[in-house]
Amino acid sequence: AAHSVGVCNGVIGNNLPAPSDVVKLYKSKGINAMRIYEPESKVLKALSGTGIALLMDVGNGALTSLANDPSAAPAWVKANVQPYPGVSFRYIAVGNEVMDSAGQKTILPAMKNVQAALAAAGLGGSVKVSTSLRFDVVTDTFPPSNGVFADLDYMGPILDFLASTGAPLLANVYPYFAYKGDPQNIKLNYATFVPGTTVNDDGNGLTYTNLFDAMVDSIYAALEDANKPGVKVVVSESGWPSASGFGATEQNAQAYNQGLIKHVGNGTPKRSGPLETYVFAMFNENLKTGEPTENHFGLFNPDKSPAYSISF
Repeated sequence: AAHSVGVCNGVIGNNLPAPSDVVKLYKSKGINAMRIYEPESKVLKALSGTGIALLMDVGNGALTSLANDPSAAPAWVKANVQPYPGVSFRYIAVGNEVMDSAGQKTILPAMKNVQAALAAAGLGGSVKVSTSLRFDVVTDTFPPSNGVFADLDYMGPILDFLASTGAPLLANVYPYFAYKGDPQNIKLNYATFVPGTTVNDDGNGLTYTNLFDAMVDSIYAALEDANKPGVKVVVSESGWPSASGFGATEQNAQAYNQGLIKHVGNGTPKRSGPLETYVFAMFNENLKTGEPTENHFGLFNPDKSPAYSISF
C-alpha cells in the first residue's frame, strides 16, 4: 500500500526541521509522496531527484490574481514549477477548503489558467490541476449511497473541468471531526479502523466496517449523482490528533493513522484498488490556531522523534 500513501508537510511552526532534513526523514521512513501548502523553494530543491511525488497548493492567497490576471498563472508556473525539473510534480491544488462564495468564484478560472500555463510550458499532461475540498461539500452522506454535492452550481463546472483533463477530485476526509460531532451515534472503533462495528447500506447493498470508507464512498455517490462517475478521488488530507481534545489520544491517533496506511491500498467497498491518500500531518505544528487539537496532528515531533509508533 506504500505507493498510495503520502504525508502532508505542514509548516505552521517555529521549531520545525530544515527542509533538507524533512525530505531525508520522508525517505528514511519510505514515504513516497508529499503535500505542501504553497511553493517553497527550499523544499522544492530538497525534493529534486528524490522521486517523491508532490501535491503542491498554490496557496489560497494567490487565487484572486491567478483567476483575474492573465499574466499571473504563466508567471507562477515559471517561478514555482519550471525551475525544478527534478521534482515529481503530480498535482497542483488550486484552493484548499475554500468555502466563501467570493473565493469559490475564483477557483475554476484559476484552475483553467494554471492548466493553460502548464500546457504552454509543456507540462500539461504530466501535472494535473485540481482543487482540495472540505468534506462538507457533500451532503446526505448517511448512508453513503445517498451522497450528493450540496451546491452543484458551484461543483458542476469544476467536475466538468476535471473530467475533461483527467484530473482527480481532491478531498479532505476526517472521520475524527465526524466522530467528535456525533459520538452518541458514531462508535470510536468504527471511526479508527478497529474491527467490531458493521454498517449496512441498503441503497448500494454494501457493508462498511469503518467510517473512512463510508465517507469516501459518499463522495463517489455524489460524483455518480452529478453524472461524473469517471472522476477519480484522491484523499488530500486525513488524520487524527493525539492530544488536547475530545477523543484526541496517542492510542486513537495511532490506531487511525496506522489503520489508514494499511487500509487505503485496497480501496473502499464501492471502489477497489489503491486509493491515493495523504496523511495529515508530518509534524506537530506549534503555531496553528483554532482548536488546541490543531497543534497535535503530527506523526512526528519537531525533533523528528515519532509522536507515537507508526510504520509505512
